[in-house]
Amino acid sequence: MIPVLLHRFKIQAGVSGLLMGLLAVFMIASPATFLGPRIYISFASTIPFVTILALGLTFLVIAGELDLSFPAVMAMSGLTFADVFLKTQNPLLGWIAALVVGAFAGYLNGLLIVRIGVPSIIATIGTQFFWRGLSSLLADGLARSMAPVRETWLHHVFVGRIGGVLPAQALWCLGIALLLMLILNRHIFGDHVLFIGDDIRTARLMGINTDRVRILLFTFMGTVSAFVSVMVCMEMANWWPTQGEGYLLLVFAAIFIGGTSVFGGEGTIYGTLIGAVIIGIIEAGIISAGFSGFWTRLVHGFIIVASVSVYATLFKTGR
Repeated sequence: MIPVLLHRFKIQAGVSGLLMGLLAVFMIASPATFLGPRIYISFASTIPFVTILALGLTFLVIAGELDLSFPAVMAMSGLTFADVFLKTQNPLLGWIAALVVGAFAGYLNGLLIVRIGVPSIIATIGTQFFWRGLSSLLADGLARSMAPVRETWLHHVFVGRIGGVLPAQALWCLGIALLLMLILNRHIFGDHVLFIGDDIRTARLMGINTDRVRILLFTFMGTVSAFVSVMVCMEMANWWPTQGEGYLLLVFAAIFIGGTSVFGGEGTIYGTLIGAVIIGIIEAGIISAGFSGFWTRLVHGFIIVASVSVYATLFKTGR
């Protein structure tokens, strides 16, 4: 029974084992930090941003597509939120405007890739430069201070502290993960995404509207990017021209550590969720253990390469 379950949930078991192993190492190396609650509350305020982005991108990777433009979409939609809020003092209006901009950016990616036929990696590199350049031009390279947003109800809803302790973004992250897990595993749309990633020609022969599904996925990723950008703006009470930079590699690392196949057709929301947690705790664990922060990238790289190698050799996830 146990071997059957391990085979069925091999990716989930592998990434869970990696997380528990890392936590055990960090607890031994730095018990004062990792045996107390404060570090985990800190994780709950920072890890959800990477996690939500990774959850959205997981659907695209499973469908065999990539989106490298989401950091720039975050910058553009975050600027939209900041400017609308500063002019109207209405955070809800700013949030809606940001989501519209993010959805449009994602829809534009979908049109370029699906209708015109540009490969997703090329199209999204281009739109990454476009949105980053446009946001810098519109902002004139200047940041936006948003201190009054801390006093709004939307701030408390998205990034407030529940009971004065638990960051609200952690609950948003878990709720979104649960919803996407149900869609991927229990809804016909999830089946379509998996079929498209496995073999898009067969998916078409089965009657799946592959163009519509792919455009929806890119639009969804743009909307998710805008949603996270608003949360980051409210958490920091600031928008800055380089917003979103630094998320790209962390998000892809979380997805691939979580066991999603780079070839498409296979992946889990649970794996991405745990992968993002692994990425999020590494830097704190390294510094708490007394090492320089320069070790962070090295350890990230080692864990990513080791994880995908294990999946490819033991679990036969490659082609």
